[in-house]
Amino acid sequence: MRIQVSRTGGFAGIARRREVDTAGLADAPEWEALAETALAAGHDTPPGGVPDGFRYAITVGDRTVHCADPKLTDAQRALVSRVLKEGA
Repeated sequence: MRIQVSRTGGFAGIARRREVDTAGLADAPEWEALAETALAAGHDTPPGGVPDGFRYAITVGDRTVHCADPKLTDAQRALVSRVLKEGA
């Protein structure tokens, strides 16, 4: 499963994009469960956020959902943080 996260906004307005491919990872089931939970709570269109807050697009396969600070679910926050930290 390929999981992509794009982050835009923030005070400096610097965009980041990272991707993780779970194929061959020992913890792939954990990644995939987290991704499915994060997708379930996402929006089809970008929601309103707060000034200088981050907005995210999470893509898994051919499905993309959107979310924004400060209204991320725990799963979305965990997935976004993990992909941006560990992704390429």
